[in-house]
Order: sequence, then structure tokens, then C-alpha cells
Amino acid sequence: MNVALFLKAALIGLSIAAPVGPVGLLCIQRTIAYGPRIGFASGLGAALADATYGAVGAFGLAAVTQYFVTLATPLAILGAVFLGWMGSTLLLAKPVADTGSATGSVMAGKAFISVFVLTLTNPMTILSFIAVFAAISGSAATAPSAAGIMVLGVFTGSACWWLLLACGVAVIRNRIGPRLMSAVNRIGGCILLLFAGWQLVRVIGG
Repeated sequence: MNVALFLKAALIGLSIAAPVGPVGLLCIQRTIAYGPRIGFASGLGAALADATYGAVGAFGLAAVTQYFVTLATPLAILGAVFLGWMGSTLLLAKPVADTGSATGSVMAGKAFISVFVLTLTNPMTILSFIAVFAAISGSAATAPSAAGIMVLGVFTGSACWWLLLACGVAVIRNRIGPRLMSAVNRIGGCILLLFAGWQLVRVIGG
């Protein structure tokens, strides 16, 4: 395996995941509320979505890229509505106790799927991957083996960031009581609603 290419792609995945945004906020809030397992599951949803769009860019699937780009506006609106729903839900949420393993597995699955869908509502990410992959490989359409390495690298880098974030937040989790958790939910819900409003304004403004 081309280790250098893998590490470059992993760095790309890490750099895309690291900036604080709605997904990072959800990962932090869910880690505090439900534990690092749920927080990490949320992050893995984003990592898989990044890898999905990264695959489109790495394999040079121009037709698929164009299809997603044409859907940019409706997907952005859908993402804003989804963010608004999650923000409202979080705003009204009450602190909860740790769940059992069975319930926790269901919650992890829901956390994973919700963030995967949310991240997929930003199809312009494909164009970013195409540009970056072209810079590190010399061509937007690379050999299948190299493309596979880059996609794996993106997923690994992104997943590593979410694991570090979930574990880091988990360190202070036990120090947060119900009152502070309620405040975290309210603040997080408001921020998600602001993100949703900002995305709608951006879409309406062209």
C-alpha cells in the first residue's frame, strides 16, 4: 500500500472533520448526554459520508458529481430542515441517565444514521475532494488502487478525529450534573437552529 498517499488522505479527512460545526456540536452533546460510544457513533456517520463523497471525487465519477451538484439547493434546504428539527429536539430534551447495552446499540445506530444523512446534505464537499485529490495524485481520475487508498485514508483520518473528540469530552462528562446538562442541551439546540437559519439564508441568497 502507498503509505504516503494514505497518510496524505488521512490528513485531509482529519482537516475536514476537525473544524467545529453542527456535527462537532452533536458529537460533543451526545458524548456528554449518552457517553463516548454514542458520540463516536455520531462521528462515524460523518466519517462515512466524507468517505462516500471522497470516493466520488477519487474515482473521478463525473456524472455522479454533476448529479449531486445539481441537487445542491434541495439538499441544502433538506439539511437546514433536518438541522432545525434536531435543534428543536435538543432544545426540548431533558437530561437522561446512561442506557443499557441493548438500548445503547439502538441509540448508536440512530446517532450514526442521523449524522450520516446530515453530512450528505452538503454535496459541494465532492468538489473539495476532487480539487484536493487532484493536487495529491496529479489527476482527478486516479487508478482504482490509489483511489481506494485515498478513500480509506479519508475515512481513517476523519474517524480518528471523532474518536479523539469523544474520548476527550468523556473525560469531563462525569463532572456535568443535570442542571449543567440542561444548559448544554439548550445552548446546543439554539446553535443548531442558528446553523439551520444561516443555511436557509445562504440558499435563498443564492
